[in-house]
Amino acid sequence: MWKDIEKIKEIIKKYYKKCEENNTKSKIVAIGEIGLDYYWEKESTKRNMQKEAFKAQIKLANELKLPIVIHTRDAIMDTLEILKENKVTKKGVFHCCPQNKELIKEALKLGYYISFAGPITFKNSKNANEIINSVPLDKILIETDSPYLAPEPVRGTRNDPTNVKYIAKKISEAKQIPIEKIAQITYNNTQKIFFG
Repeated sequence: MWKDIEKIKEIIKKYYKKCEENNTKSKIVAIGEIGLDYYWEKESTKRNMQKEAFKAQIKLANELKLPIVIHTRDAIMDTLEILKENKVTKKGVFHCCPQNKELIKEALKLGYYISFAGPITFKNSKNANEIINSVPLDKILIETDSPYLAPEPVRGTRNDPTNVKYIAKKISEAKQIPIEKIAQITYNNTQKIFFG
């Protein structure tokens, strides 16, 4: 597995260099999504392999001076521990961020952006407003995480980017800010992360 990671890193570096030579480097804006997903992995050996891959991907992002897009599922403590122990030069975003107060608090302390998706609109999402309001406007993003996690009122269908309006609407309601302002703020935040 580790040899495969090194091989993948070399392929990415070569591609990045080729883009640089062809003046298309700006098309590569981040390394991601990377992180830990323990939902299917119960064995510690496989979890350890994920951790090593995550660290290698952070190192690659630092070498290329790119932000990271982080995925974490059933692995919050390990994700935070790795981020604290492995300095990330150009922070990034927790994508489809789980609605976990401690994760969001620590992620914000570390300088990351928080991206919300369909789950904040779900009827059984009891702490959505509290979670949304815990994220400052200059650190908030929206996404659909297509093709999964379609928001209310289209939950259960194949998700696509047109549904991002429902996430923006939920944030607008929670923060009591016009949806147009949420759209502008999240656009500006995206520009800062990936093009700033």
